[in-house]
Amino acid sequence: MSFGKAVDLLRLAMMSTGRRGVCLADVEAEFGGVRRTAQRMIAALQEAFPATEHHVADDGRHYWTLPARAIAPLLSPSADELVAMAAAITELERAGMGSEAGQLRTLSRKVRALVPPEKGTRLAVDEEALLEAMGYAARPGPRPSANSQIDEAISHALKGPFHLAVDYRARTEAAPSTRTIAPYGLLLGARRYLVGIDLARTDGRLRHYRVEDISRAEPLESSFDYPEDFNLADYAQRAFGSFHDDREYGEVIWKFAPAAADRAQRFLFHPSQRSEILDDGSLVVRFEASGHLEMAWHLYSWGSSVEVLAPSALAAMVHPYRRGDFPALP
Repeated sequence: MSFGKAVDLLRLAMMSTGRRGVCLADVEAEFGGVRRTAQRMIAALQEAFPATEHHVADDGRHYWTLPARAIAPLLSPSADELVAMAAAITELERAGMGSEAGQLRTLSRKVRALVPPEKGTRLAVDEEALLEAMGYAARPGPRPSANSQIDEAISHALKGPFHLAVDYRARTEAAPSTRTIAPYGLLLGARRYLVGIDLARTDGRLRHYRVEDISRAEPLESSFDYPEDFNLADYAQRAFGSFHDDREYGEVIWKFAPAAADRAQRFLFHPSQRSEILDDGSLVVRFEASGHLEMAWHLYSWGSSVEVLAPSALAAMVHPYRRGDFPALP
């Protein structure tokens, strides 16, 4: 058996440890083969793992299930996987998602507890070396402040989903006021925004609440139906950063000077962007989004190397403050 086929067989064995097991259609979908190939893979699974069980489910399909204990010795995590988990915990903490970071940290402890003793020592040495190497790759810069109790309350409400009572101070308010909202998700960026609907309002419009301006958060026992037609990822793309304003939404066009075009080509400014190199070597980038203020913050770092062609409101915010003496581009 080739190395590639052995890896595929191990993947199939891991798939088959699920409660339902795997059927031929699952094998075809996962490995991209035809029915005959799927049948051969199932036969190889049964040969390599005699503990494989076969049954016919209520849907009439044949399923094969493998007890997890049969392949547990083969599933010890690698040092790279443990380090990747540690990096994920760090990134969640940086994003202010302390509750999720804590859960992943607990999962990491459980995974480590399952590592066979004879492999644990060598694994620890490799992991330490990788973590030391990763010490040279840090992510400096400001990040949103976090309150672990508020973050945990928001996380609990989002998972329900449950209504959430918050004490929130808007920019126009001198003191916080209590609101009950239906939370839809979090937008992470220069600031964190909780997206939701204020139940006291009748317009049903989505509103954004700066997490750092929430002084108290409490999940309620009442729940709500998450709208099937709402997708947070699609919604997030309507903005350049984490701030949305439907009044600003529209086409954005930036023109980078020839000297900055190569650098700008290495940026993904927005998932919907289209780029074009002009005859003079300049780069034109187009996308649709709102969030002029966050765009202005970013564009300032490009100095006089960028020109805003649209919208005019953004150009008015940026052009008077461009400068050409920055020693480096972003």
